[in-house]
Amino acid sequence: MQNLEGLNVFATYLTVAGVLCITAACRGQTEAPQTVRPEVDVMTLQPQSIMLTTEVPGHTSAFLQAEIRPQVSGTILRRRFEEGTDVKAGQVLYQIDPLTYQVAFNSAKAGLSLAEAQAARLRPQRSGDGRVIEPQDDDADTEYKWAQADVVAARAALQRARIDLAATRVTAPISGRIGRSTVTVGDLVGAGQLTPLATVLQIDPIYVDVTLSSTDILHVMRGRASGKQQDATAASAQVRLRLSDGVEYAYAGKLQFSEVSAPAGAGTVTLRAVFPNPKGELLPNMSARAQVQEGVRNGALLVPQRSVTRDTTGQATVLVVGSNNRVELRPVTIERMVEDQWLIGAGLQSGERIVVDGFQRVRAGITVTPVPSRAKPGQPESAPSRAANNQETSQAQRPGVHTSQAAKELSDAALSGASVQ
Repeated sequence: MQNLEGLNVFATYLTVAGVLCITAACRGQTEAPQTVRPEVDVMTLQPQSIMLTTEVPGHTSAFLQAEIRPQVSGTILRRRFEEGTDVKAGQVLYQIDPLTYQVAFNSAKAGLSLAEAQAARLRPQRSGDGRVIEPQDDDADTEYKWAQADVVAARAALQRARIDLAATRVTAPISGRIGRSTVTVGDLVGAGQLTPLATVLQIDPIYVDVTLSSTDILHVMRGRASGKQQDATAASAQVRLRLSDGVEYAYAGKLQFSEVSAPAGAGTVTLRAVFPNPKGELLPNMSARAQVQEGVRNGALLVPQRSVTRDTTGQATVLVVGSNNRVELRPVTIERMVEDQWLIGAGLQSGERIVVDGFQRVRAGITVTPVPSRAKPGQPESAPSRAANNQETSQAQRPGVHTSQAAKELSDAALSGASVQ
């Protein structure tokens, strides 16, 4: 009898436990969260007008360069400059021994005086009324003409002697910075020698010669021909310079000219820009990278670099959110990099929305909740909402777990009661 009563109690507990389990299951189905569309940050494409630039290697060269060579031979008596300093045009740099040239000058001067005296002696006489008295024979006339020619030759010799004497003072032909001297006091130098005494360089302003590939030149020309790209005006066609240590030069330069032909087999064209150099930071033959302006691109579409991915074939793709908020994987053509963004050549249209953050939560074909991107290109997305959603999902699963635990406890109690009885 007691066993029968225990079985009845056990059956009652099992019934209650079954009811609780069914209730918990129904409650779990009722409280289960509905499917939530993932949120993604999107950016609406807007056409822009941008200045396209190309960074190319280059090197600096002096604006003016003069090699100092002697015009006369002689011994260096004095050097009148400090190496590495600035000199002015006309400043005396070297003094060559002038003794022999002073003697030659005095001799030429005396020769001119003698020739003039001889010509004066043979000059035709004049009468009292001013009429010229013709010489009695032709020999006298010829001697006078010879005397006049001697005067002209003597004057030329004197002029040459004066030039040679002045050339003993070697002067700077231009203003600039002078380099090291290749001779010292007491060295013997010769007229027209191959080795210069020194070199004067004018480096303010300074040239920067850069080389642009023929492919880039053709790309620019085709862009202008198609109307997509406009030539930069003379006022805006500036060139920026990045030095070998990566620091950008403080002053902007301007393009001066480009070569009219490319060297055979080189495939490059040389461009020359002029940069101000008031502090003397740039020296000749320094390496640098120049950012040359190609022209203005109208209607350009720029996308952040992180929004572009590539498939296994290397094709660039972008996730586009359509009008029905459905995600589409769109292949695109990338032309070039513009700062930290990609310039799109084909595949996208103005006004379309692309995914810029939240790629791990979406795939092509699903429907999403687009959120306008507030982060600047290159900044990671902050995701507090994602953490909140995870927390809510975790809390939504707790009631079902607790109810199942309660049913188990009731079942254990029922078994215990039956065994006791």
